[in-house]
Amino acid sequence: MPGIDSNAIEPTKDELRHLSPLQKALRLAPTYGLVILMVGLIVLFSILLPNTFPTVLNLRSILSDKAIIALLALAAMIPMVAGRIDLTVGYAIVLWHILAISLQTLYGFPWPVAVAVVLILGVVIGALNGLLVEVARIDSFIATLGTGTVLYSLALWHTGGRQMVGTLPDAFLALNGTFVFGLPITAYYVLAITLALWVVLEYTPMGRYLYAIGANQRAAELNGIPTRKFVIGAFVASGVLTALAGVLLASKLRIGQASVGLEFLLPALVGAFLGSTTIKPGRVNVWGTVVGVTILAVGISGIQQFGGSFWVEPMFNGTTLLIAIGIAGYAQRKKGAKTK
Repeated sequence: MPGIDSNAIEPTKDELRHLSPLQKALRLAPTYGLVILMVGLIVLFSILLPNTFPTVLNLRSILSDKAIIALLALAAMIPMVAGRIDLTVGYAIVLWHILAISLQTLYGFPWPVAVAVVLILGVVIGALNGLLVEVARIDSFIATLGTGTVLYSLALWHTGGRQMVGTLPDAFLALNGTFVFGLPITAYYVLAITLALWVVLEYTPMGRYLYAIGANQRAAELNGIPTRKFVIGAFVASGVLTALAGVLLASKLRIGQASVGLEFLLPALVGAFLGSTTIKPGRVNVWGTVVGVTILAVGISGIQQFGGSFWVEPMFNGTTLLIAIGIAGYAQRKKGAKTK
C-alpha cells in the first residue's frame, strides 16, 4: 500500500525511525521547545539562586500558589479543544469562593453541602454558557464575557464590597491546607485531574469527537457527531473545574472578597494557549497546558527572587500570552499549508 504523509506538526514514529540521533533532536526541538525551555529555566534559576530556588520550600510555594491557576487553565482548555473559549473561569471563581464561605458563615450550611452547592452552580453556569453558544449562537468570547461579568456583579452585590469572614470547619480548611509526603494536597488534585483529562481526550471517543469539532464543526456534524451535546458538555466540565478552584481558593484564603480572583484569568488563559504550542503543536492538549503553567510559575518565581517589582508578574503574563498566541497561530498556518 502507498504511504500516507501525516500533516501533523509533531513527528510520527515512522518519520523518526529513519533519522539519525542528531536529526531526531532537531526534528523534535520545535515540538518540545517549551519543555526544553521549562527545564532550562529551572536549571538557570537553580544555578543563579542556589540558596532559595532549588529548595523544598520554594517547590511547596510554587505548587501551592499555582495549583488554582493550573485548575483554571485546564478548565479553560476543555472548551478550547472544541474550538471555543470560556472567559468565565476568571470571573466565576470570584463568586464561587465567596459563596463557599458565606454559605457556611452566614447561612449555616455544613461544609460538604456548601461545596456541593457551589459545584452544582458551576454545572448550571457551564450549561448556560453552552446553551448561549450552541443554541442562541452567540460567539463564545462574547457569551462567556457577558456571563462572567454578571457573575462578578453578583459577587459585588452579595458582599456589598465587604469581606466575608467567619469561623470555618477544620475539615474545610484541610481541603487546601493538608500536606501529603511533604507537598501540598492541591498538587495531587491537579495531577489527578490532569491524568483524567489526558485519558479522556487522547484515548476515548469523547476526546476524539471534541478535537474533531474544534478542527471543523461542520465536518464533524456530517460525520454524525452530535456537536451541540459535546460542546455544551465541554462548557459544563469547565464550569465544574472552575467551581472546584473556587472552593479550594476559599479554603486557602479563609475569607471571601470580590477583589480576589480576576487576576487568575490572564495566567489561566496563557497556560491554555501555551498548551497548544508544545507536545502537540497546533492542538490544545493537557500536558502542554501543564507545561505552560509551569513555565509561568518558574519564570515568575525566579524573577521575583531576583527582586522583581510588583508589576513584573502581569507584564510577564501578558507578554507570554502574546507570544503564545503568535506561536499558536503560526503552528496552525503551518499545519494548514502542509495539508494543502
